[in-house]
Amino acid sequence: MASERQVGGPCQSWPKDSAFIREVLDRIGDKWTVLITSTLSIGRMRYSDLHASIPGISQRMLTQTLKHLERDGLITRTAYPEVPPRVEYELTDLGLSLMDAVMAMAGWAAAHHSEVASNRAASELSGVGRRKSSESASAR
Repeated sequence: MASERQVGGPCQSWPKDSAFIREVLDRIGDKWTVLITSTLSIGRMRYSDLHASIPGISQRMLTQTLKHLERDGLITRTAYPEVPPRVEYELTDLGLSLMDAVMAMAGWAAAHHSEVASNRAASELSGVGRRKSSESASAR
C-alpha cells in the first residue's frame, strides 16, 4: 500500500491567494526592485541620481520598475512644476517595511557571491551540484 505523499511549502498555506502572492513575490524579489528600494532607503532621490546609483540598469528598466513600484504603493513619485522638470522618488511606509527583507537578501548576495561564483564555475566543468539518486547509481 503506497503512502500518501505529503505536500508542503508556503503556497499550501495560501491556496486561494497564491497567484496574487506569487505576483507580489515576483515584484519584490526582482533584482531591480531590490536595488531600487535599497537605494531609496537612504531617502528621497531624483531620477537621474537613482539611475546613476544603480550600475547596469537601463533608463527603460528603471522607468518601468518605478512605475510598478508606484502602482503597488511602495514608492511615491513627486513631480515639481519647474523648468526643467524635477521628479523625486521616495519609499512609502509600505516600501520601508520591506527594507529588513531586502537588505537581508542583498547582504546574503554580497556575503556569498564568491561561493556562488565558484559553484557556477565548478558546475560548468563537472556538473557539481547534481545529485544522483541511489536507484540510478545502483542501476549502473
